[in-house]
Amino acid sequence: MEGLLDTEEFCCSICLDLLKDPVAIPCGHSYCIECINDYWKKNDHLRVFSCPQCGQTFSSRPVLNRNTMLADMVDKLKKLELLGNCQIYDNCVPGDVTCDFCTSIKQKAVMSCLVCLASYCQNHLQAHYKSPALKKHKLIEASVNLQEKICPHHDKYLEMYCRTDQQCICLLCVMDDHKGHDTVTAAVESTKKQKELGMTRQKYKLKIHTKEKDLLELKQAVDALKSSAQTAMENGEQIFTELMQSIERRRCKFRDLIRDQERAAESMLQTLEQEITELKQRDHELEMLLKSEDHVHVLQVSPIPVLTVKNIPQKYFGKVNEAISALKKKLEDVFKGEWLRIYQADSCPLQLNPLTAHKDLSLSKGNREMTIRSRVQSCPDHPERFDYWCQVLGTEGLTGCSYWEVEWSGMGVNIAVAYKNIARKGESSEAHFGHNDKSWSLFCCRKGYAFWHNRIVSKISEPGSSKIGVYLDHRAGTLAFYSIDDSMTLLHRVHTTFTQPLYPGFEFSCYDASIELCQLE
Repeated sequence: MEGLLDTEEFCCSICLDLLKDPVAIPCGHSYCIECINDYWKKNDHLRVFSCPQCGQTFSSRPVLNRNTMLADMVDKLKKLELLGNCQIYDNCVPGDVTCDFCTSIKQKAVMSCLVCLASYCQNHLQAHYKSPALKKHKLIEASVNLQEKICPHHDKYLEMYCRTDQQCICLLCVMDDHKGHDTVTAAVESTKKQKELGMTRQKYKLKIHTKEKDLLELKQAVDALKSSAQTAMENGEQIFTELMQSIERRRCKFRDLIRDQERAAESMLQTLEQEITELKQRDHELEMLLKSEDHVHVLQVSPIPVLTVKNIPQKYFGKVNEAISALKKKLEDVFKGEWLRIYQADSCPLQLNPLTAHKDLSLSKGNREMTIRSRVQSCPDHPERFDYWCQVLGTEGLTGCSYWEVEWSGMGVNIAVAYKNIARKGESSEAHFGHNDKSWSLFCCRKGYAFWHNRIVSKISEPGSSKIGVYLDHRAGTLAFYSIDDSMTLLHRVHTTFTQPLYPGFEFSCYDASIELCQLE
């Protein structure tokens, strides 16, 4: 339909909008009845009536009759526009500035006038190019909020910039409130700012390039990790399957061995019962001979064979049970050792942050060992330093899989992890490891262990050890503490959701205590 009906053919050449009550004049051109009447009224004193388009003049004012056919065509066109709303903004996309003078079909504005404070499409802009009075108006690229570009004091275009007050001003402002200030044209300042923005953009482009490179490397690392993890998982599944199959085969052999022993014992029981029956029969025969008075018969009877009773081995399975229990313990020890090696594969070198250490704490061995002393250390105050609790944090926050070991001594220590935003000042629980929702802590003493989080304690009955292993899987939300001696014993495990990087932390509850971060091979 757009190809069949060209809207420009139905526009008035005076108002440049769709014809309203169209009338035709003798030369054949059509106009809105109101537009042509207004046009002729301006020249009514000259008694000259002409066509605005072709310039043909008429000796008398033509009689204007409504062009019914043309009016019907315009009405149909308007209905089509209402049915197809997209045609109203056919040349516009969201965000475009539209013409303020288009009534039926909104066209995209191409320029804005700072004198008229209006925006114009290509058609409605022609008057600014043709009319001598409008030619002097200031036209700019189509823009919204035109009022913001006008000086509120002088109603003039803001074409100057005051560097002293850092604001856009008009020419009259330069001679008034901003007299003597460092002023330049808005174009000069805009060019300068665009140059600065260009340099800033180059920096952003460089950062984007660097980040995209880092992202690519990280994706490659993640892909490699996934591939390696998949291979390790498949190999592990195969090994565990084979191990379980091997154990199952040995279980079956062990069961068959026990069943064979049971069947052998039952067979020996039947043999023994048969021998007892035969012995009783011989005993009866002997009894009859002893009672017989027939001397000849006694002498003629064949000698009664002596039955040999087999010794039945006394078999018990107590030692078998002991052997199986010992095998179970050995397997558990082997698995513990292997799990320890798996954890140690995620071992991370830790250091203590001296800026967080309480003034009574002394750090040494490259900030890997810490002791507590009764005398006050000379150290400056710092916003990150704990000023009441004898605590310290590590230097780096952990977000992946990490494992570390701590050797401790003394009456009692806390081995913890905490968010960086844990409180540092005062004696409140918000600054004490394990007594808030920002930290998790294992208290170690000679009598045993206790786990603390958010002021809730969980007592642990395992025997004490001077070495503690800590395993953290930040993404999985797993935190585990192990007692390390000849084997690895789980003390406590936490399953939660960590929302920030975790920093290793340590606290001394008494003097003459020490901790040392172990070097893992």
